[in-house]
Amino acid sequence: MRHAIYLFLTLTAFWLLNSGHFSALMLSLGLGSILLVLFIAHRMDVVDHESQLVHLSPKLPSYFFWLLKELILANISVVKHIWLGNHSISPALTTVKASQKTDVGKVIYANSITLTPGTITVDLVGDRITVHALSQDNIQALETGEMDRRVSQVVN
Repeated sequence: MRHAIYLFLTLTAFWLLNSGHFSALMLSLGLGSILLVLFIAHRMDVVDHESQLVHLSPKLPSYFFWLLKELILANISVVKHIWLGNHSISPALTTVKASQKTDVGKVIYANSITLTPGTITVDLVGDRITVHALSQDNIQALETGEMDRRVSQVVN
């Protein structure tokens, strides 16, 4: 029930921010649409602790800002490799261990790797993530465990 309430509050805030209409008719239509979505979500049995990640909400903004900084630095690195040419590229394929316990945590980690330019998650099996990187530097950055630690702080 708690997750349904959080979903209701999230959908309400999202609807109000996007609609910008506050007349009685529009508010009642918005409420009706939100209740319909809640009913459908309940019937589909998709409102649970895995789909409604309420516990992540307070920690996500700091992680997003850190990830944004990493994305900018990785973009600069990729541009540098493009300018320097093929001799600066040392493609590598490696496997890194994910310390996250939940599937959601592992997926957030794998997607964060893929979002960072120069690296892509090829496979995720159990707690092992296979990563292809543009250069050995990208692999070394992953092996330091900084991204893994930050994702673990968000999901735990």
